Amino acid sequence: MSVTGCSQGIQWRATDFLTRSSYMTDRRENRCRPAQLATLLCAFGILPGAAANAADMSSWSQDSKSAIRLIAGNNKGGDTPLRAGIEVKLQPGWHTYWRYPGDSGVPPRFDFAGSENLKTARVRYPAPHVFSDDSGTSIGYSDGVIFPIQVTPRQAGKPVVVRLKIDYAVCEKLCIPAEGRAELGLASGPSANDAALSAAEAQVPVPVAAADVDLRARRVNDAAKPLVAVDLKTPDAKPVVLLVEGPSPEWALPIPKPAQGAPAGRQHFGFELDGLPPGVSPKGQFELTFTLVSGDRAVEVKTHLD
Repeated sequence: MSVTGCSQGIQWRATDFLTRSSYMTDRRENRCRPAQLATLLCAFGILPGAAANAADMSSWSQDSKSAIRLIAGNNKGGDTPLRAGIEVKLQPGWHTYWRYPGDSGVPPRFDFAGSENLKTARVRYPAPHVFSDDSGTSIGYSDGVIFPIQVTPRQAGKPVVVRLKIDYAVCEKLCIPAEGRAELGLASGPSANDAALSAAEAQVPVPVAAADVDLRARRVNDAAKPLVAVDLKTPDAKPVVLLVEGPSPEWALPIPKPAQGAPAGRQHFGFELDGLPPGVSPKGQFELTFTLVSGDRAVEVKTHLD
């Protein structure tokens, strides 16, 4: 079954296509397919049957247009949490999604059930990119991405075996669900993948107070879907991409758009309070999370909209 997808002429090859409004109610897991052609492994530089170094990385888990694996970072004895990452590799021209995908798309879902000596696994998201087409704007990553993981053992000082199942989606002219599974033992020691993991960790937005970027958000009218104006400081005059999320994943707020009239050293944005969960009043009080991306700098700001 095909459903109209990311842009004119793009189709989703699944019933799990989510728009910004349906994202709040359709939470089914994607049904995914195993690897189909061994030649696809070579397209990613993966040799069939090649053994992975368990201390550094798992083997690749291949889907039709993408592949995933677990990687380890340098970990010293007694480190808590341990450092690891989920590496996603995409074929040229394809992209995957951030924790909030925007107007269309599917966020990745991570399942660590069956792991050994694992207390918590906190997945972190590098600053994403914005993709625009005729159907709207999506948020995610092209070419590939590494999601850093902070792994906390149940018993410190003992090895951890991380077992991952990931459901995600990839999109070009055809958007399709994908699945990956990987397993990796983590212990103290160096890793050949530490530089790549460290680079991904450096791209994760840094939490800052609203006062640090002088960010102010306020309603400017009393409409059924009130307009929210956002004013923030940008001292280096670089363009800023601003993203906004609600208090829970059920929220699907529009991507703020740049507005005119900001003085030097500041930028203005605006968005409607649309995409709220059923029963939530757009005139209520709640916390919003803003992600600001400017060049190689990204910060995350939480603020109340009263």
